[in-house]
Amino acid sequence: MLRVLLHIAWLLGAVYATIPGFWLAAHPFAERWRTRRAPYRVLAPLWALMISATLAATGPWREVLLYESPFSLLGGGVLLAAAIFVYRRARQGFTQEMLIGRTELEQGREQKLVTGGVRDVVRHPVYLAHLLVLMALTAAAGTIALFAMLAFAIATGILLIRAEDAELERRFGDEFRAWKRRVPHAVLPLPGARSQAQRGGA
Repeated sequence: MLRVLLHIAWLLGAVYATIPGFWLAAHPFAERWRTRRAPYRVLAPLWALMISATLAATGPWREVLLYESPFSLLGGGVLLAAAIFVYRRARQGFTQEMLIGRTELEQGREQKLVTGGVRDVVRHPVYLAHLLVLMALTAAAGTIALFAMLAFAIATGILLIRAEDAELERRFGDEFRAWKRRVPHAVLPLPGARSQAQRGGA
């Protein structure tokens, strides 16, 4: 039973760990993707390739445990509950088409910058929720494979946030810059960051 659970966590981890990579292939080139008739015909297979490569790279360590603790499932459950909470808040005012990026990557879609609700605390709550899910899987399983995936997701996520912020600034200009000054936290609401930003903009 444990092997089955570890295998499921490993498969789900590969999906969540490659989400930043998928969007790194999209956001810096959003204007170019909008000129294509069906961008997801290229992006979806590319994501599948990323997932396959991640599984191949981490496969030998999918059952190698860094720790074994009865509290690991509890920690994973707490992180998963936090992810669900953030997902629910992030969906407020955010349509399904916005969530999957169709408004950014397809021509003729209404483009809108959503800044209310949880986005008054962090600018990218969906990415935060994705990260929390991956952290939940990692904490619960405790395998080398999942810790490697988590490190990869964090590294590519940092690049992704920078690329997406640059793309949003190109699309929304002063509206985005004002929001970024008001909400300096991209993913994690770090203590003191808001007050520092407000002092800098005063």
